[in-house]
Amino acid sequence: MADTTSPIEDGEKRRAPRPTILVLVRHAVTEQTGPILSGRTPGIDLSDKGREQAARAADRLAPLPVAAVYASPIERTRETADAIASRHGLPVNLIEGMVEADYGEWTGKELKELAKSDLWKVVQVAPSTARFPGGESIREMQARAVSAIEEVVARHPAQIVVVVSHSDVIKAAVAHFSGIHLDLFQRIAISPASVTALAFGGTLGAALLRLNDTGDLDELKPTEEKAQGDEGAVEVPS
Repeated sequence: MADTTSPIEDGEKRRAPRPTILVLVRHAVTEQTGPILSGRTPGIDLSDKGREQAARAADRLAPLPVAAVYASPIERTRETADAIASRHGLPVNLIEGMVEADYGEWTGKELKELAKSDLWKVVQVAPSTARFPGGESIREMQARAVSAIEEVVARHPAQIVVVVSHSDVIKAAVAHFSGIHLDLFQRIAISPASVTALAFGGTLGAALLRLNDTGDLDELKPTEEKAQGDEGAVEVPS
């Protein structure tokens, strides 16, 4: 019997499955964002400005058919995730692998003081070789974040998933999935409440769709202006 399948029908059958879209959101700001390396210190909530940022992020993501929301188990990420998840009637699932870096003895210290140390220079120039005193290495942080993301992607084929995490963790994950060496990850900027999106699937493995998208141009302001009116400078981890 002759094959009556048209070229169009055949093409539709062979069409690649929809990718999984992973939306990485950095938490909104706290009163410590900027001067202090909060790390995993408990009990630090979003500031008034942070709650406004989280609400705006939730507004931006509201039109998307989000299937699940995950968050690092730290207050500022959970609060940001709550704002997003509530718009979709979803719970917030905690994900340990996307928790903030273990900064060890650096936790709670002022960034201006840490910037004077020799290790700070290593973290900026050769982070793949750096280990925080009494904490984890940046390589370890990247490895567990990548593993956590791969598990989420496998759990949600062809869906849109939001994961709320932290600046350094998101930067390290983006570097991995974009083929950027870890020693260059400090060149990636992740602002508070920003959206970074990756598509997983197809021959590319992962494609970077959005990076540090806040929907405005505030991060392009001169440094002096930013210092006066913005707690979340580009170079500040938290």
